[in-house]
Amino acid sequence: MIQIRSKDDIFEIDGGWFKGRWHFSFDQYYDPEYNSFGTLRVFNVDTLIPGAVWPMHPHRNIEVITYCLDGEFQHADDLGNDGILYPGDVQHTTVGRGIYHSEINHSQTSPMTFLQIWIFPAEHDLPPSVEQLKVKREDRLNHFLTLISNRNPNALPIQQDAEFIVAAFEEPGKIISHKLERGYGAYFYVISGEVLLNGNLLLHGDAAKVIEEPLLEVKATGASELAMVVIQV
Repeated sequence: MIQIRSKDDIFEIDGGWFKGRWHFSFDQYYDPEYNSFGTLRVFNVDTLIPGAVWPMHPHRNIEVITYCLDGEFQHADDLGNDGILYPGDVQHTTVGRGIYHSEINHSQTSPMTFLQIWIFPAEHDLPPSVEQLKVKREDRLNHFLTLISNRNPNALPIQQDAEFIVAAFEEPGKIISHKLERGYGAYFYVISGEVLLNGNLLLHGDAAKVIEEPLLEVKATGASELAMVVIQV
């Protein structure tokens, strides 16, 4: 089953210094139908104005995935970690027993957009950790690239049976596929362009909840990028 969510049906917020599309209940947004999906708890697409700083704030017992879509994402936390992500770069945080962190637009002239994803951990109160990975566009071109996984040794680790996967296309007609094991689902998001997912057209900003589909086939209609979270459902 593929349940498509149009971009216009996803909650939108404008805080002045930031704008967001929040796919699941978060902060002031609550929707019992989209409170979580399996172990996936949050899927936010946020844009910060030039120089904006999301102030230090606490988290506990959540796995956080941050994926830079556009601009320069800067991370800071109370453990002394920092660093800048550029488009395509990814960060994973095991919040564990607790961490304070901040999201910052490193650029003073251009907006910055990023995905922030929360996944329930398999175990609570683990030691906090932060890892980042630089990713070249050609590494995800015309195939699925697993960036975060509990089972893929080439990906950043995560404390849950879950994976974060991306792909990009530069020309129409390219087809890639991904097998979903029984008991797993996927949350699929079109970062840019448009694609066909098992024959269903998804435009920029659209998303889809996928369950009981053993094979996902994605066909490019032109230049496009996508992201996908695979979790137990």
